[in-house]
Amino acid sequence: MDLDTYTARLRADLIAAAALGDEKTQATAAALAAAVESSTRLVLLSALSDMAAEVSAALGDRTVHVSMDGTNVAVDVRNNSATDSEHPTFEEMTGDISRVTLRLVEQLKSRAEEAAAQSGQSLNSWMSGVVSGALRDQMRGYGGYGGGPKRHTSSSRDAGGSGGESRGSDSDRDAGDGRDSDRSTGSSD
Repeated sequence: MDLDTYTARLRADLIAAAALGDEKTQATAAALAAAVESSTRLVLLSALSDMAAEVSAALGDRTVHVSMDGTNVAVDVRNNSATDSEHPTFEEMTGDISRVTLRLVEQLKSRAEEAAAQSGQSLNSWMSGVVSGALRDQMRGYGGYGGGPKRHTSSSRDAGGSGGESRGSDSDRDAGDGRDSDRSTGSSD
């Protein structure tokens, strides 16, 4: 479903309503119509996500997912397989923590640090959550590595980050173990 169909209809309706006015009123309406398109897309996506959550709650054995790629919205109904409950989730996994050195270009590292700070987590806790989410999506069969454009997704089942870590004062602290890392995430050899 292309949201441009709906935003174009809203734009046309606003311009048609202003057609009774003078040229200045018509120009103002056209500018206003263009300005509200992005907001309208977000409102429509929010409404579709809320609808998906309500339908998922009513279905019980299936979930409805809404994803957006550019201006296109896709709705996907998935069965809740029995294997989901047989295997522990990434949040339930325990064990030894392994240290990994990740080298990122400085701009990417800065953006990751900003995202971690916005979610109230250390960089390593945030990265752990991102990796867990990517692996979870890949195991469910609707993710994967590389490929197509970045998509915003919303689901009634998949919510939240990596599960309640508190923000550390050092963004390079290992997730959950309290040890400082070697701060090699942004360096180059």
